[in-house]
Amino acid sequence: MISIDQYINQGKEIIENVLKNQLSNHHFPSSLHQSMTYSLFAGGKRLRPILLFASYDTFAQDTTKVYKTAAALEMIHTYSLVHDDLPAMDDDDYRRGELTNHKVFDEATAILAGDALLTYSFQIITEDALLSDEEKLFIIRSLAQAAGPEGMVAGQILDMEGETKTLSLEQLEKIHELKTGRLINFAIIAGAFLAGVKDEKLTHLKTFAHYLGLIFQVQDDILDVIGDPEKLGKPVGSDVDKDKSTYPNLLGLDGAKKQKETYEKQAKQALEKAGASEDSYLLELLYFFGQRDH
Repeated sequence: MISIDQYINQGKEIIENVLKNQLSNHHFPSSLHQSMTYSLFAGGKRLRPILLFASYDTFAQDTTKVYKTAAALEMIHTYSLVHDDLPAMDDDDYRRGELTNHKVFDEATAILAGDALLTYSFQIITEDALLSDEEKLFIIRSLAQAAGPEGMVAGQILDMEGETKTLSLEQLEKIHELKTGRLINFAIIAGAFLAGVKDEKLTHLKTFAHYLGLIFQVQDDILDVIGDPEKLGKPVGSDVDKDKSTYPNLLGLDGAKKQKETYEKQAKQALEKAGASEDSYLLELLYFFGQRDH
């Protein structure tokens, strides 16, 4: 069994090769293609596809079956970042240490590049010869729900509406469950479903995914206070500048760390109930999410 760092690097290499193949197989207008690839290959950690691989690995072998689903997931995640950075949303000039898409190209091109990544992701799934029609339907429906008005998009608008307001812990959790957690949930459930997992085990994995998404966000909020700007690729304190409610803002830095520990215990219990072994990479990724420094 390789280390979690090796597993992440291996998964990152796999998904980037899949993404390159998908974008090279079609002839998009040059400016659109450049904008899409600029953000898609701007140094992301690829944690969502890697989670999908790990979920599949936990219950089956040969992750080739989930490559295109993982690529579609990463495209949707990337589209959301391109749109989040726009002046009408978060108005960010930098992401991962590089200029944001609309700063390199222009706002219209960035919007269209995001639209293209979103829609092309579903085309990729329909063209996946390794999935049955039933599997394609499940993946398309689940991904649409995770990304759309009941998922990530809902979380984004609630996040925007929550600026300048003092939110309760329950309200904060709801925003992050939708905005960040739903794509993480999709990664875990899609991987397990394609591996043949059903019923009660899927329910426990949904619980695991719920807490994992919250862990990811708590750590993001903590890093915005005490993180290294060079590792983050952006200045710290941006949440404070935008007057956003965060875990440290609501609970204090120590309180945020304790809340993260609570989520970690609940996530681990759910993963054990799902039947994952002690050497599952999902468990390793649970610890990785809570300890990452960027």
